[in-house]
Amino acid sequence: MLRTRIITALIALPIAIGVTFAGGIWFFGVVTIIALITGWEFSQMMKAKGYYVIHAILLAFIAMLMVDAFYPALGLLEIGISLTLLCSLVWQLFRTNSSIPTADWALTVAGGLYIGWGLGRLVALRQLPDGLTWVWLALLATWGADTFAYLVGRTLGRHKLWPRHSPKKTWEGLGGGILGGLIGTAIVTAINPALGWTDAIILGVIIPIAGLFGDISISMMKRHVGVKDSSMLFPGHGGFLDRSDSVLFVSIVVYYYAFLIG
Repeated sequence: MLRTRIITALIALPIAIGVTFAGGIWFFGVVTIIALITGWEFSQMMKAKGYYVIHAILLAFIAMLMVDAFYPALGLLEIGISLTLLCSLVWQLFRTNSSIPTADWALTVAGGLYIGWGLGRLVALRQLPDGLTWVWLALLATWGADTFAYLVGRTLGRHKLWPRHSPKKTWEGLGGGILGGLIGTAIVTAINPALGWTDAIILGVIIPIAGLFGDISISMMKRHVGVKDSSMLFPGHGGFLDRSDSVLFVSIVVYYYAFLIG
């Protein structure tokens, strides 16, 4: 399993590096494709429990949120929210294969908003001044936290962190994750000191915790519907939703941190 995870990561990493450096339409396009696939995985995952997310509306909502993040002058945010709220609710009136229409409506709206807004903030982050630095900081700290949390938790983990939602998570793993997050932000800050070491340390602690909440939130959903992975697109890693669960939280946190400090 570990060997498969490493091979998959080695294939995906050069692509991630390339589009992140390219920025612009390339970064927007790749992240939007990831967001749409993640939305499809979310709807398929919910189907395992008998929920029926409206695919067309969910994916259209995600696409509108992604475009708004890249080009906010179009004003698609309010239009997207309004159309999604109304159209998905009206759709339920005409459906005959839904036993829980209110849940299906809520999942369509909430799923699209969560995925589209989370990954949309990653696109918006890349658009900021020093956006490349901010994105690398978010991604490297997240990857560092995930890697160290996995290694430390696997070797030293003894005390369960939140067994109700994620039985394998431990306090030791969280400590390792924070260490990995600090290493990630330190690397980025050493290369580009524009951020400052105080912010690097703060984010080195905040990002692993935000990523943990993102991870556990998706784990809670997967346990509720009874699936292990959102899909099998990445051998050893699951699907895009499994790989972006932490990033969804982290992107929002880092974007608004960057916004607040100006």
